[in-house]
Amino acid sequence: MGAKTAILAYADGDVAPVLKAAGEPQAAGTAELVARVFPGRGTEPTQGDVLAESTYPPEGITYAASFPGVDLVCDRRLMFDRPSELPAHLLEAAAGRRVILHAMHSVSDWLAFAVWEEGRLRRSLSLSPDGGVVENVGGPFPFEAPYWAGDRPVEFDPEGDEEPYPLPFHPLELGNEALRALFGFVLEGRPSPEDVDPDEIPLLGFALTNDGAVRRPRSGR
Repeated sequence: MGAKTAILAYADGDVAPVLKAAGEPQAAGTAELVARVFPGRGTEPTQGDVLAESTYPPEGITYAASFPGVDLVCDRRLMFDRPSELPAHLLEAAAGRRVILHAMHSVSDWLAFAVWEEGRLRRSLSLSPDGGVVENVGGPFPFEAPYWAGDRPVEFDPEGDEEPYPLPFHPLELGNEALRALFGFVLEGRPSPEDVDPDEIPLLGFALTNDGAVRRPRSGR
C-alpha cells in the first residue's frame, strides 16, 4: 500500500454523486476557494492533474476544484495529527456546509480523518502503529465497524521474526475505506462499479507565493 492523501472538502451533501457528475472545475470559484483556505497567500496557476494523482501534491503545490455542491482542496499543509484542531478559518470557510478532512501517509502507516456537520465535530480519528491512537472523537461511522470489531486484522506469522502489528487493523486499509465512504473513490484495491473514477476528475493547480497562517504538519509528512 502506497497511498497518500491530504484532502479537505466542503460539501452541501454527499460528495460521490457530485463527483460522478462533475465536469471541469469552475476556475474563478476554485481560485477563490484556495484564497479562503490559505488567506494572505498569493497564488500562481500551475499545471493541474486528475484527482487520482492529486491527493498528495508536491511540496508547495495546491490542487483544488470547485464544483456545484462540492469544493476540494489537496495540500500537504492540510495534514494534522489531531484533526479536531483544524484552524478556525478553515471551518468558517465552510459557511455551514459539511467539512471532511482525510489524510494518510504510507511511509508511517498514519491515518487521520474527520467530519464536521454544521460547524460541529462529528467524528475525528488519528492513529498510526508507532503513535497509537492519537485522537478518537465521536462515534465510529458504520464503515469503521468491522475494523474495530477485529474482522480486518493485519496478517501475522507467529513463526516469523516480525512482532504482531500493534493495531487491530491496518490504518491504510481503513483509510481506503474512509475514502470510499466519504468521497466515493478508492486509491488502492479493486474499485466497485459504484465508485467514482478519480482518473476522470480534473483539479486545477496553484503555487502559493508567500507566507500564510495555516500551520504546517509535524516533520516527516
